[in-house]
Amino acid sequence: MDDLLSRLLEGDRRAVARLITLVENGDPAAREPIRKLHEYTGRAHIVGITGAPGSGKSTLVNSLTKELRKRGKSVGIIAIDPTSPFTGGAVLGDRVRMQDLATDPEVFIRSMGTRGSLGGVSVATNDAVNILDAFGKDMIIVETVGAGQVEVDIVRLAHTSVVVTMPGGGDEIQALKAGIMEIGDIFVVNKADREDAGRTYTEITMMLEMSQRDEERVPPVIRTVATTGQGVDELAEAILDHYRYLQEKGLLEKKARERILAELQEIINRRVERTVSRALSEDPEMVELVRKMVETREIDPHSGAQMVIRHLLKKSEV
Repeated sequence: MDDLLSRLLEGDRRAVARLITLVENGDPAAREPIRKLHEYTGRAHIVGITGAPGSGKSTLVNSLTKELRKRGKSVGIIAIDPTSPFTGGAVLGDRVRMQDLATDPEVFIRSMGTRGSLGGVSVATNDAVNILDAFGKDMIIVETVGAGQVEVDIVRLAHTSVVVTMPGGGDEIQALKAGIMEIGDIFVVNKADREDAGRTYTEITMMLEMSQRDEERVPPVIRTVATTGQGVDELAEAILDHYRYLQEKGLLEKKARERILAELQEIINRRVERTVSRALSEDPEMVELVRKMVETREIDPHSGAQMVIRHLLKKSEV
């Protein structure tokens, strides 16, 4: 594992891929290198790309990466695809769509499954971002699955959140319902060559003007056609400009603190979840507790949860 970390820090792409695979599979062997690489992180600009399915996020990420490369930025891409609740498999189609970037040594692309995460962000995504950060990428783009109502997790991870919409998809109303209007730092009307693109642009602009936001900055709304590259240079400039804004206002430290707290809470939640799951299936007292809840109904789930917590706390004290 020490050798793996050394190779990663020296620029070995295979070491990066191997460590991300270990992280994604939940392999305990990944914990030590992940712990050690923490001191090498905190330098990359993390960009979240979110939005409804069919809005062209993957094509836009492809075009955006090419534009960022023209500006001398090295880029890491984490494309998150939905995972089947039955087989645990994922299509991971974004790597197919971005094949023309695969030959660029300054671009690293990785597809990951959600593995049951509802917020459009995989449980292992934070670790994967840290790996690419330590690897030396200037910018890390995280493209989420496009789940619609639960796409707000990305704001905890990214410095800059980009919300992608398209004309005629009802996305402006969907965004208002989901609260995405509050999390977006930049809004994109993709497929802007469609007939009703002007109306969609106007409606989103009006909603942003009416929305209650804590910051003084009004998010820009940018029209793009990802398939031709139209407007992508403007989007790239807006993303870089937002990072400069965070630096000037001293907000990067606040963003970093929020991300660390969210990451810490997620790690604790997952470890507690695994501990409880194991206890309910293996601990004789807990197995008996579940039996009483199911067969005799003498214990309700709320009381049962309290009993499980007390039991686990008592065992930890011993």
